[in-house]
Amino acid sequence: MALILEQILNGLQFGVMLFLLAAGLTLVFGIMGVINLAHGSLYMIGAFAAALTVAETGSWWLGLLAGIAAAAAAGMLIELLALRRLYARDHLDQVLATFGLILFCNQGMIIAFGRQPLFVELPAAFQGAVEVIPGVPYPSFRLLIIAVGLAVALGLWWLIARTRIGMLVRAGATHREMVRALGVDIRLLYTLVFGLGALLAGLAGVMAGPVYNVQVGMGEQILILTFVVVVIGGIGSVRGAFFGALLVGMTQTLLTAFLPGLLRGLMPASEADALGAALSSMGVYVLMAAVLLWRPRGLFPAHA
Repeated sequence: MALILEQILNGLQFGVMLFLLAAGLTLVFGIMGVINLAHGSLYMIGAFAAALTVAETGSWWLGLLAGIAAAAAAGMLIELLALRRLYARDHLDQVLATFGLILFCNQGMIIAFGRQPLFVELPAAFQGAVEVIPGVPYPSFRLLIIAVGLAVALGLWWLIARTRIGMLVRAGATHREMVRALGVDIRLLYTLVFGLGALLAGLAGVMAGPVYNVQVGMGEQILILTFVVVVIGGIGSVRGAFFGALLVGMTQTLLTAFLPGLLRGLMPASEADALGAALSSMGVYVLMAAVLLWRPRGLFPAHA
């Protein structure tokens, strides 16, 4: 029971990390129509900015501010200098341009900081564990990640559904020419939306730093799963990104934790571990195929 609860919490923690990335990605694609392969690079920039700030100041909280500020600034700069010229182009041009940005960002990080991974100290208040139920301790920092992800989900819902800015964002996604005709600066709106998406990616990178290594190329490792989340949830839907991220996080975590053990009852341990690892990696793609067979536009398409 304790192991099952721990793995469920691990799946929830991984899911909200994916949500922070997928929310920004689905906002940008759903509203601006841009496929941004460089979204993972913004995640990396946030993680590096936070790790370097923590190393210099010893304060994880200053690192948090530096990470989200660096990612947001980098995102708005990318939108201004590169993506603004691609809105009227087809998706192939956007893919090629943003893939080039991945190479540029990775090589820039290598030149500036080298290839060695950076390690980030946990904030002092979250270095211990909390007993979620008696006899089941769980790292408090992972609980912080879960809390931050849920708070961001609630904040995004409020922003998009209950504010004037959210109304303009929703209108810009479906009737951008009408929004422009009403006097709204659609270019500024797009820059702010892209900056928000970049900020969320940077926040994910900051939260990932103490759990995983901060290294060049870390964004590409998680970007594929982020696209899976967006497809499962429904392109352009923040609600879909949330539920899709939880599904993917739970599926991958639980399969990785329990599938090899189940297979050991049917075959030798070495073969069971190898097959279990392979099937666990395939699990989220099988899940995506099943969801798309049932709902071809995802669970919660934005304009259903």
